[in-house]
Amino acid sequence: MLRQRLLRLLKENKGKYISGQKLSEQLNVSRTAIWKHINELKNEGYQIEAHRKMGYILLSEPDLLTYEEVSPYLSTNFLGKYYMHKLVIDSTNNFAKEIASNVPDGTVIIAEEQTAGRGRLGRSWISQKGCGIWMSIILKPNIQPKEAINLTQLAAISVVKAIEEVFHVESKIKWPNDIILNNKKVCGILTEMSSEIDKINYVIIGIGVNVNCDNFPEELKGKATSLYLETNSKVDRKKLTASILNNLEFYYNAYLQKGFEYIRPICIEKSITIGRQIKVIANEGEIEGKAVTIDNNGSLVVETKEGKRLSIMSGDVSVRGLLDYV
Repeated sequence: MLRQRLLRLLKENKGKYISGQKLSEQLNVSRTAIWKHINELKNEGYQIEAHRKMGYILLSEPDLLTYEEVSPYLSTNFLGKYYMHKLVIDSTNNFAKEIASNVPDGTVIIAEEQTAGRGRLGRSWISQKGCGIWMSIILKPNIQPKEAINLTQLAAISVVKAIEEVFHVESKIKWPNDIILNNKKVCGILTEMSSEIDKINYVIIGIGVNVNCDNFPEELKGKATSLYLETNSKVDRKKLTASILNNLEFYYNAYLQKGFEYIRPICIEKSITIGRQIKVIANEGEIEGKAVTIDNNGSLVVETKEGKRLSIMSGDVSVRGLLDYV
């Protein structure tokens, strides 16, 4: 793609002028085409100066999660190779549903802002402009529909590992889909799918990470946080996005090849749920007890006060002393 190649040349010469003639020759296009794309980049926030004799110089880049900005940090083979960036969208998961049947496995949709972001159980998800990672990944695994919960958990592992790699801080997983940092929620994962009785058509993994957000509604203060608020340090969203995708591809491939048994020990190690008193609102009703472990199917094993052990495949989990369960 011409735009990507042009931006790559500007970045390789960042802080130095590169002539329009040289760009034209290297990209095999007219100088008018170069000028047109330069103006498009300027409109997106790239600070580029033009000099009639010396050419163009890239001075700074915007904090945007475009493919051009994220791809230098990507090491994936298929995840994110088809990549769609939106400045504003209602919901990346909603858009992913609309296009899922017509795009390849591993397609990524990412937005700078969501106007109608969603969490589990229809809850709203605050997705402020330019301060988080709001993305959806379309996967088409050859697994049974009942195994989709495992994809949620390997996505959670991927976020935790990425935060460790980029930020060097430890976060935990509240089974199966919340990432907790200092007892507050920093990331949520929403997995949705289209399936038949024994076949998945596609799975959409929605990931929302509060990265550099510094202002939450009053009702969320004390429950939600961001990486910036907890570390007092601004995060490079581009590196974190790429790290999440790199880790997700690794654990996704490992899961498909080796099964849930491969990622189960990591799920247990990173869990903030296991060993605690919890309350679960599930299809079976409200269950209270102690979270004992995660079994080989990815279910949460809960021991009730009567000593009965139950395997929970899905449900809304509250952990005593964490967030809203006291």
